[in-house]
Amino acid sequence: MAWFFVFFVLSGFCSVLYELIWLRLSMAQFGVTTALTSIMLSVFMAGLGLGSWIVGTMLRRYGHARFRPLRLYALLELLIGISAFVVPMELAWGHNFLTHLATGMAVSSGAYYLISGIWLAAAIIPASACMGATLPVAMFAIRSDYRLQTSRSFSFLYVANVLGAMGGSFLPLLAIEFLGFSGTLHIGALLNATIAVCALLMSSASQIENRFVEEPQPRAHAGANERFGVLGLLFTTGLVTMGTELIWIRLFTPFIGPVVYTFGLILVAYLLGTTIGARVYRGWSQTHTQESRLVWISLAFFGILPLLTADSRLPIHLAVRVFVGVMPFAGAIGFLTPSLVDRWSAGDPDRAGLAYAVNVVGCIGGPLLAGFLLLPWAGEHVSLLLLVLPWFAMAWPRRGADSLSPALRVSAFALLAAALAIFFGTQSFEIQFPDRLVLRDSVATVVATGRGMDKQLLVNGIGMTKLTPITKMMAHLTLASLDHEPRRALVICFGMGTTFRSAITWGVSSTVVELVPSVPKLFTYFHPDGDKVEASPLARIVVDDGRRFLERSPEFFDVIIIDPPPPLQTAGSSLLYSQEFYAVAKRRLRSNGILQQWLPGGDDVTRASVARALRNSFPYVRVFRGVEGWGWHFLASESPIPLRTSAGLLARMPESAIRDMMEWGPASSPERQFDLLLSHESSVETVMAPSPRTPPLQDDHPLNEFYLLRLSL
Repeated sequence: MAWFFVFFVLSGFCSVLYELIWLRLSMAQFGVTTALTSIMLSVFMAGLGLGSWIVGTMLRRYGHARFRPLRLYALLELLIGISAFVVPMELAWGHNFLTHLATGMAVSSGAYYLISGIWLAAAIIPASACMGATLPVAMFAIRSDYRLQTSRSFSFLYVANVLGAMGGSFLPLLAIEFLGFSGTLHIGALLNATIAVCALLMSSASQIENRFVEEPQPRAHAGANERFGVLGLLFTTGLVTMGTELIWIRLFTPFIGPVVYTFGLILVAYLLGTTIGARVYRGWSQTHTQESRLVWISLAFFGILPLLTADSRLPIHLAVRVFVGVMPFAGAIGFLTPSLVDRWSAGDPDRAGLAYAVNVVGCIGGPLLAGFLLLPWAGEHVSLLLLVLPWFAMAWPRRGADSLSPALRVSAFALLAAALAIFFGTQSFEIQFPDRLVLRDSVATVVATGRGMDKQLLVNGIGMTKLTPITKMMAHLTLASLDHEPRRALVICFGMGTTFRSAITWGVSSTVVELVPSVPKLFTYFHPDGDKVEASPLARIVVDDGRRFLERSPEFFDVIIIDPPPPLQTAGSSLLYSQEFYAVAKRRLRSNGILQQWLPGGDDVTRASVARALRNSFPYVRVFRGVEGWGWHFLASESPIPLRTSAGLLARMPESAIRDMMEWGPASSPERQFDLLLSHESSVETVMAPSPRTPPLQDDHPLNEFYLLRLSL
């Protein structure tokens, strides 16, 4: 049994490693949209469920045949390892196919998502199905060996799997920093191959082949299971767990930031709690067969607890917020899930495969319910309460259900009272801003706050931008640096709409692309003339991923202005800084056009990697310090960028653009305004000099996002 434990620790590690990296590769190939992210995660989970269910059914039907189940297990692990190389290639082929399709014909968003979903399913499901199939096959191998047969084999493998998954949720993030996505995938493939070889050696050393065992009758279901049944509870726990995970990200992001380590920290906390809960169940189940209904009722309290630890008035460390908020709920789920499957399957791989598949179906539905319905409609607080209502309902007696003793009933209602006290007594993050406008959608919670020049825009609690002349100069410096009259401009990332508004003052057709649907709706909050600007025939606002828009657009632009969301380490932001992105942008930029990349800061390695990616992509690059003394404007082009004085730049500007540029200063005259930039021009070589060996930032190796070891050592 020790070998099976080791196998499932390693396979759990690899499964999460693949899920994290394949998700990121899918974002690079198909877009950083909520819909596509949901599709990818759904098809991954669907593959797990299908593999578990189908293979479990096949083992029941054909289990009489003589074969060595460990050899089948080894084959599955080998196929999973091969998928580490195959899936990225399939995703790249799908990207190329969709790019060709989009340029050859008008592809609607609906059609794009449909085709993307079909391609993702074809690429991901076979690999994740092999992962899901390992569970019933391993259970069959255990059941076939008279020395190992146990009715609790699922929970044994479950503990090992979540323990490995906990390591897989964080350790690969450290490996990616040095090896990139491809190198880290190779580590996973090597581990899968090692499991396959060891399983084959075990099979060869053993003379025992499978032997058919009569399917056990499921044990009587008592207590909480009588109303819903075991499968109903498994579906509900999957639905609620994955739905609450999405809400946890919104709750804790204001404290721990929108970086990859944020999601890793939440996942580690969840899997650590799950591991502890499952291990407690393993010990408890040696002497018990039925959990108390109070355990289920406790999920109502534990599910609401994150609202308390995410209250900004509570002065606690960010790690304490996450671990105290997440682990109790995860621990209860880790105790109950294997308990349900063990009770349902009694060691039978077919029944375990079905139970696991039902749980996975709930896991698919949870993020869709929370992300597309509950969060946009009700917000984090109410959504969390709605998700845990099934556990509230379990406190009330039902006909035929197990009854609680008076003491346990008092405890149950005390837990529910405490949960309601937390719900009504805690505050959302945005409450700290007295003047605010809050909008929610499937992507984010957006807050507009402040008055006058102190207005702020926050997305999921993170400050995006303020009213600053820097965002105006992104448009004016770039357009004034052209050697021809501009006709069309593109701005990627809306923010407060300042750069977009400034581009309109040039009298050119201006398109702005924004990922978060609620952000452009706040245009008039920051700019009173926002409605007038938006109504201009020159203005177009597109809600989409900026990179995906460029790949699908048939248009050519004189300027492309990129202002990615801060901080520089934001998860997914490298897709707007990478060498591959600049290749996409070049295809939509006129031959004498200019790309403007704003870089708000970063360490020496990050600045050098972005600068080198630009230099490798464009023969002409100029660098200017921001007018407020921080950040850098990179101007890049395939044609020489004219060297103009302040007067020369102003001569190219219409009066409306000059008035807009001087609206907030900071200089006293237009000439001095441009002098603030021209007097602080640098070179791309100077930016790269502090880190001369740094490679260009690439999709496969996003140095700005993976930095923990670099900045810690």
